[in-house]
Amino acid sequence: MAYEQLKLENQLCFPFYAVSRLITRAYQDDLDRLGITYPQYLVMIVLWENDELSVNEVAEKLILNTNTITPLLKRMETMELLTRVSSRTDQRKVMVSLSSKGKDLREQAADIPLRLLQKIKIDPTEKNIEELNELKNKLNELISLLKNI
Repeated sequence: MAYEQLKLENQLCFPFYAVSRLITRAYQDDLDRLGITYPQYLVMIVLWENDELSVNEVAEKLILNTNTITPLLKRMETMELLTRVSSRTDQRKVMVSLSSKGKDLREQAADIPLRLLQKIKIDPTEKNIEELNELKNKLNELISLLKNI
């Protein structure tokens, strides 16, 4: 075939796409139990790490555009997981903080990463964790390169 570069098996992007979809699917039962979607879970992780951030900071951490994150945050505010208020120092900024319900959800979500490892049959005490961390570091390097395009 004259177009080898167009075969699915030769695409750099496809394994990343497939892994992303499969990981999201592996999280599904746990997230259903919490009543949130995967993108909402990622927002919660960001806020559990740092409770008060601007919408732009949340979007930057998740590598999303603000027009993508804003409707997501509005839904989460309706679910009473977080609050959005104008910044005290700059009225143009909207600050996002966890509500008490959002803070409480952290305890329920604490075992999700371990449960994912169990689902994919990785013992968290083995050398496999070191290999996964190396893979994560390589992926972060690739993310940095792609963000600069």
